Amino acid sequence: MASKYSVSLKRIIDEHGFSVLYSPCDPGDIDVTMQEVIRPGFILTGYDDYFDSGRVQFLGLTEIEYLRGLPDEVRAQRLDFYLSHKPVVCIITRSLELPGEFLPLAEKYGVPVLSTKDSTSACMSAIISFLGVQLAPRITRHGVLVEVYGEGVLILGDSGVGKSETALELIKRGHRLIADDAVEIRKVSSRTLVGSAPDNIRHFIEVRGVGIINAQRIFGMGSVKLTEKIDMVVELEPWDSEKAYERLGLDEQYTEILGIDIPSHVVPVHPGRNLSVIIEAAAMNNRQKKLGYNAARELLNGLGMEE
Repeated sequence: MASKYSVSLKRIIDEHGFSVLYSPCDPGDIDVTMQEVIRPGFILTGYDDYFDSGRVQFLGLTEIEYLRGLPDEVRAQRLDFYLSHKPVVCIITRSLELPGEFLPLAEKYGVPVLSTKDSTSACMSAIISFLGVQLAPRITRHGVLVEVYGEGVLILGDSGVGKSETALELIKRGHRLIADDAVEIRKVSSRTLVGSAPDNIRHFIEVRGVGIINAQRIFGMGSVKLTEKIDMVVELEPWDSEKAYERLGLDEQYTEILGIDIPSHVVPVHPGRNLSVIIEAAAMNNRQKKLGYNAARELLNGLGMEE
């Protein structure tokens, strides 16, 4: 799947420790824009229908030994055919020795070639995971993301409603901050959203009346985290005495983000309400629901009441 985002080949090399066997230019100037990867078995036999040169290519023991078993002239023709499609990058796994024709043809067509000592499966898994995050669809939401008892809680609400102050109290109670004010949300799979903070505001919290504080500096390394899956949304809003708020929790509410429905709760803000304790209870209750337990249903069943 093509992406409007990209990641440089240099970053892929640096993150995974690849050796550069050949690059036609600075790897920082080569962009990878596709999340999918491929092992080029079919095109090495001469079949190139549906071949996508934008995918990262992996050549492991199967591909290299297949090429070695071909007559010299046939091997040269097959490699020329393959590399003439100009794949974005070829990664050779297990530090395998390449056929003699490979690098000259890679130079002819300007195809970067990398090498790693890792196995093909392990390397592919790592790259798929990395590209899935780096090239994922994303949006930025105004809010706070915290980890509470292992649950990623996205706190939303109007400016000044108390999101950052609630996060600060949660950090004091031993939970962890991921992002304050701006939360970058990425859709890393069809069912999973991951949130993080933009690099320039990571670990900072704005507290009205006090100013900007660095949570990591004040509360220590254990108070922050770089990324977290979003398991639940809590929307804070000023108390409205005319509004009927959910009291049992039988009817699940959801907030749609990037096409994924996330369980959500609207929590009214009122003097005397301890929001941090409420969010802790909501996080634990959300985890229980994922494990199949619903306290409201057990209560109604115990009272002999049908839904």
